[in-house]
Amino acid sequence: MADDPCTVCGACCASFRVDFSAQELASQGGSVPDGLTVEVNSTTCRMRGTDYTPPRCAALAGRIGERVACGIYEWRPNPCRELEPGSSACLQARRLHQLHQP
Repeated sequence: MADDPCTVCGACCASFRVDFSAQELASQGGSVPDGLTVEVNSTTCRMRGTDYTPPRCAALAGRIGERVACGIYEWRPNPCRELEPGSSACLQARRLHQLHQP
């Protein structure tokens, strides 16, 4: 993970609301820790902190654009797994935080 550009960015973790299937919760057989989530409805959960303004995922540690880490990287929900470095969503988050493009 040392070569991962995300370990010095973290902009996506502080830009978007992260909703995902409740089936991804540890209590439902998935891997996402229940304590870091809030229920949206019976089928959808949200990462705690991403529904605030400005959003910042409760699992994010560190300073955006300098050095960051996901406290649940191995157990993160699918929307986090699907966001690719350099994707349009990544670039949008970087612009929001006034970070240079990778």
